[in-house]
Amino acid sequence: MPPSPVKRNREETVSKSNTVIGVDLGGTNVRAGIIEDNALTRHIGKNISSFAAEEVVLHEILELIDSLFTPHVSGIGIGVPSLVDVEKGIVYSVENIPSWKEVHLKEKLESKYGVPVYVNNDANCFALGEYYFGKGRGCRDIVGVTVGTGLGAGIIINGKLYCGTNCGAGEIGNFPYKEKNIEYYCSGGFFTREYSMKGDMLYEQALNNDVGALEIFREFGAHFGYAVMTVLYAFDPEIIVLGGSVSRAFLFFEKSMTDTLKKHFSYPHVLEKLRVVCSEQKENPVLGAAALVFDALK
Repeated sequence: MPPSPVKRNREETVSKSNTVIGVDLGGTNVRAGIIEDNALTRHIGKNISSFAAEEVVLHEILELIDSLFTPHVSGIGIGVPSLVDVEKGIVYSVENIPSWKEVHLKEKLESKYGVPVYVNNDANCFALGEYYFGKGRGCRDIVGVTVGTGLGAGIIINGKLYCGTNCGAGEIGNFPYKEKNIEYYCSGGFFTREYSMKGDMLYEQALNNDVGALEIFREFGAHFGYAVMTVLYAFDPEIIVLGGSVSRAFLFFEKSMTDTLKKHFSYPHVLEKLRVVCSEQKENPVLGAAALVFDALK
């Protein structure tokens, strides 16, 4: 049986760029990998001097890329936890790196390496990583939702990353909800703000069937159903893939999330087809950054 057009087109896109580098910049570390023939063949990382000058942090990133770069590399993708001018590859106010207020990252890297460089925020990279390498394979419309300290989403429409005019598409956490916004109730910050407990501690307690922890996750899931509804009304995807630290507790809030959807979402037939799943791709941040190169070729 021949491959579906979605799968075939995806494989053809990847084959056009056999060797690419993906870089995931975090607030305290940077990780990078080289993808050859649709597989991650090498993966390295290091801590960065988060509070150092802009050029010091940049040099640390370049050192990592240098250790992977070969003449066969045809492109570099970089995911960052910040606002991004996608067209110019400028990153603004990078989380936990105070000196990175406005860094012309694309220009600097293209000048050094002589290959196309693509920069985007980490939530968009997460969605691309799932589309090309994870739970989104075989789909055309997916939303990747990162549930960690904050709440964000990356959107794939008709097989192509959608960023919006200002790279602001997917900022679902800013939607008003109750007296705050959705992120207040549907991210890891909910546990610390409302219960003065870290999510990972609650998760461990829930694994041991602690009644209080299970009830907190039930409450979280009831709120999280509204985050999912926001995604459904705005983008109507085939699949929603969850990532981030809180997603590992999905088992404990899936039912209350589903109950909220069944009670309040206006289109029951959509829920019958919808899949909400958790990412199983451990190296998604690096793979997703590399996939920026594939997406640019479409």
